[in-house]
Amino acid sequence: MASLKTNNKRDAKDVQEFRGQILSWYDKHARILPWRAEKGQKADPYHVWLSEIMLQQTTVGAVIPYFTKFLNKWPRIQDLAAAERDEIMSEWAGLGYYARARNLHKCAQVVTEELSGVFPQDEAALKALPGIGEYTSAAIAAIAFDRPATVVDGNIERIMARYFAVKDAVPGAKKILKSHAHYLSDGRKDRPGDYAQALMDIGASICTPRSPKCGLCPINQKCKAHKQGIEEELPAREKKLAKPQKFGFVYWVQDKQGRVLLHRRSEKGMLGGMIGLPTSKWVERKKKRGVEHPDYLDGVAFETKAASIHHSFTHFDLELALKRAISVSVLETQDNYFWCDKSELKTIGFPSLFSKAIRLGG
Repeated sequence: MASLKTNNKRDAKDVQEFRGQILSWYDKHARILPWRAEKGQKADPYHVWLSEIMLQQTTVGAVIPYFTKFLNKWPRIQDLAAAERDEIMSEWAGLGYYARARNLHKCAQVVTEELSGVFPQDEAALKALPGIGEYTSAAIAAIAFDRPATVVDGNIERIMARYFAVKDAVPGAKKILKSHAHYLSDGRKDRPGDYAQALMDIGASICTPRSPKCGLCPINQKCKAHKQGIEEELPAREKKLAKPQKFGFVYWVQDKQGRVLLHRRSEKGMLGGMIGLPTSKWVERKKKRGVEHPDYLDGVAFETKAASIHHSFTHFDLELALKRAISVSVLETQDNYFWCDKSELKTIGFPSLFSKAIRLGG
């Protein structure tokens, strides 16, 4: 990284000063979070890993109750590994990005069965585990084991963009931002875990996306964007394309015994492995008139009910129109479909999409 040092005109003294200011701020203002070790204690790798998986594309506020619930139910990684996957998926319901839950279970089993319940400390070995990528492996190495690592999440990207006044737009500028973060953390053994968490906290509470509190920032004197008065403009972002709009039907089918037809979704695809109400295929909204019911629903007389739900996924928006049929005869269904007593629906952890549909249909 010698060329980066020359380009940035930062020497070892500057890096030491930067890190010193960050860590001093953290000693006074660190957030109290349930997965963090108390001062003077070592972090629990299981807690760090569990929180980092949950925090992927999810806010701290949303994660805290789930983390607490999981830890109460499965206090050790061996407990999580021994749990039924359906139970884990049910407890995860509502947190979104359900592939994380499937990989969580797989990773717990690998660590328990192949690694004697002990997480590896090396980034490469961590990255080889299910569901752990570049960022998560660095975060676990730094926070759980206090090993030098370049940890870069959205908060840290924002700090780097402003501190170094990187005007290139993200996501294209991600490589540049990581190179700056690497320069400030490469090989550094002075509290790498606290340093990473300090940057996260500063990004969450001071160097915020809008209206950053620069007067409270410990590194404001040498922040290039602050000096230029462009901190609110950075990081620059490429213009987002409009989200695709999709449409489909969701079916509330109730038999003569009052049972409701449910569907376990395929392992691959949206909401993989989760239980929900049956749906049609999801198509582009402009093709909605061509949506067909699944073959096993042929002949079912649905009530006319002008009701639909709307749900936004990361990459598209979805409208599902409700089709409702009551007191139908037993259907010849495909695999992964089953009947459930209506009174037991509340015991199943449904994704938010189907929770909406159940409230509307029932």
